[in-house]
Amino acid sequence: MTHEKIALRDVVVLREGRNVLDIPALRVERGEVLALLGPNGSGKSTLLSVIALLLKPDKGTVLFDGQPAGGAALAYRRRMAVVFQEPLLLNTTVEANVRSGLSLRAIKRSAQGERVGRWLGRLGIAHLTRRPARELSGGEAQRTNLARALAMEPEVLLLDEPFGGLDAPTKSALIGDLNAILRETSTTTIFVTHDRDEALRLSDRVAVIINGCIRQAGPPQEVFSSPVDAETAAFLGVETIALGRLVSCQDGLAIIEVAGRRIEAVETGPLTPEVLVCLRPENVLIQPAAGSHGVSSARNHLAGTVQKLERLGAQVRLDIDCGFPLTALVTTQSADDLDLRIGGAVIASFKASAVHLIPRGASDPPRANPKTPDEISATLGRYW
Repeated sequence: MTHEKIALRDVVVLREGRNVLDIPALRVERGEVLALLGPNGSGKSTLLSVIALLLKPDKGTVLFDGQPAGGAALAYRRRMAVVFQEPLLLNTTVEANVRSGLSLRAIKRSAQGERVGRWLGRLGIAHLTRRPARELSGGEAQRTNLARALAMEPEVLLLDEPFGGLDAPTKSALIGDLNAILRETSTTTIFVTHDRDEALRLSDRVAVIINGCIRQAGPPQEVFSSPVDAETAAFLGVETIALGRLVSCQDGLAIIEVAGRRIEAVETGPLTPEVLVCLRPENVLIQPAAGSHGVSSARNHLAGTVQKLERLGAQVRLDIDCGFPLTALVTTQSADDLDLRIGGAVIASFKASAVHLIPRGASDPPRANPKTPDEISATLGRYW
């Protein structure tokens, strides 16, 4: 017996003769929460529309429980529920909105009351039962929208940027509640987002979509820690991507030369003579150049000069010239304590295990692996 709930095979969507979606294969297991993660315009919502059977692909097949769904789209759509970023509520009460989906699905009225009450309570909006939808806040409206979808007890829940219009505290609370609900109900869920934190908090697996193609799919921590190419790495928050040359590799430790500097990295797979050195800004420790770096357990200590300093609320983002551009994030308190300033000399330290290496080969696609520092900077610029 297959555990596959939704699958795509060789799906292509064309617009004006150009591929906007090209998905050779995608599989979603029963009870799995899959995040479709990618930048704006990458094809995420198009893919969700194909899965929802709202858009017929130019090529390929959508399977539901192992069966092609194209010939009975309406019947399969009734086994799904879709939640969009805009709640699209009816001009009536919260209760009536939650009940509306049940009425459309011809659920007996005797069963409607129990479901409506249960999901109003589960989403924390039972006190809003008689409130007109037009008087709801953004968070209350989206909770009503989710309650309406979940009351239909769908086999598959499809979410298209459901938290996009919410402020940070409202979004965080709603994500927490929805995560608990999805774990309790084991509802197969596919949700679209460009927010990396949402994907990390909610999903069992992520699929990174760039330019209509799935670049990488897997468990969130695996994908975030080991991106397969420079463009994926840049989108996933890797801000230092530098071209390096493999000097040696011994006992699981690789020595890489980048712009005349030696960097030690943990070897996690086969390497090529040229590699891309990837480093997240939060993994870089900054110390004054005059101080000792002996207190750090990091194997890498690079002298550099602060080129740019940007305050981001509780954090400060630093661009440092270490012979190559390196980015670090420190707390505002640390920046003040260290008296960091543009032109100041610092030591950037990071562990060998914090470095991710992407092998480069002659057959690598130029888009995925830029060949020059300028091309790498241009790639990063699209996501910063």
